[in-house]
Amino acid sequence: MSAAVDQARDEALQGLAQAASAEALEAWRIDWLGSKGRLKGLMSSIRDVEPSARKAFGQALNDLKGTLESAFEARAAASSDAAQPLDVTEPGTEPRGGARHIISRTIEDMLDVFARMGFTPVTGPEVEDERHNFTALNVPEAHPAREPSDNFYLQDGHMLRSQTSTVQIRVLEQTPPPVRIVAAGRVYRPDTHDATHYSMFHQVEGLYVDRSVTIVDLKTTLLAFARSFFGPDAEVRMRPSFFPFTEPSAEVDMKMKIKGRWQWVELGGCGMVDPAVLTQVGIDPETWTGFAFGLGVERIAMRRWGIPDIRWLFENDERFLRRI
Repeated sequence: MSAAVDQARDEALQGLAQAASAEALEAWRIDWLGSKGRLKGLMSSIRDVEPSARKAFGQALNDLKGTLESAFEARAAASSDAAQPLDVTEPGTEPRGGARHIISRTIEDMLDVFARMGFTPVTGPEVEDERHNFTALNVPEAHPAREPSDNFYLQDGHMLRSQTSTVQIRVLEQTPPPVRIVAAGRVYRPDTHDATHYSMFHQVEGLYVDRSVTIVDLKTTLLAFARSFFGPDAEVRMRPSFFPFTEPSAEVDMKMKIKGRWQWVELGGCGMVDPAVLTQVGIDPETWTGFAFGLGVERIAMRRWGIPDIRWLFENDERFLRRI
């Protein structure tokens, strides 16, 4: 009986190959796959097969049915495409090109400005230890910033860094002053997601250590960045604040144009590097001084492009991405 199945397969496929029109294809389908077709006739012959061979014969017929159905569908699809030839006179469809994400573009633009001011771009690990994330930055053991509710601690004693200031420590451990670097990257804090907060965001951190560096140098650097990035009318103001790793410390506001109006926007923190931080990495604070600043990339991107919700930056919605 297997020979009968093989013969039927060869005959059916040969007939399908010779079907040259839609009508011929339909006639073939009815002849072989129809409710009264030749395949049905073969299946009805199972009762004539020896009981011991019926299972194998039935399986062979099922395989034959699958083969013929697949072959018919492929031939019908090919015939459908051939019936609709390409009209070369119709306008083509321009493919949609990709683009750099707005966060990547913002970081690149910021680093480019600081590079022109002599800052060298550097990077550091996102998985850190408590020494680089807290201790070397003069954050006391009992400081609220170390609380598990404010950090992503890992089981092996490490953590996801909560600030890019960790890169400062790693650079100063390896590089003697003078040092002028800028570091960009992701940081992590377990914030509840809403329009202005996210558990992962980006910072651009700057550090300058040399002889006789003053807070005037810090404000001059931030002002030069603001006017290069936001326009010649941009301004910078510094409001007194506190950070364990800088003294004195300040919040940084920059005036940028939003929907045609100049507005003050808080972008991060800054200050003179605390002498205790320099001591932690073996640098004499009596000889060397420095400043540091950290700017929020999402804040700049949202204000620059009028984005009202930080979650839009990470949801990968094409409708949003095509607009920017």
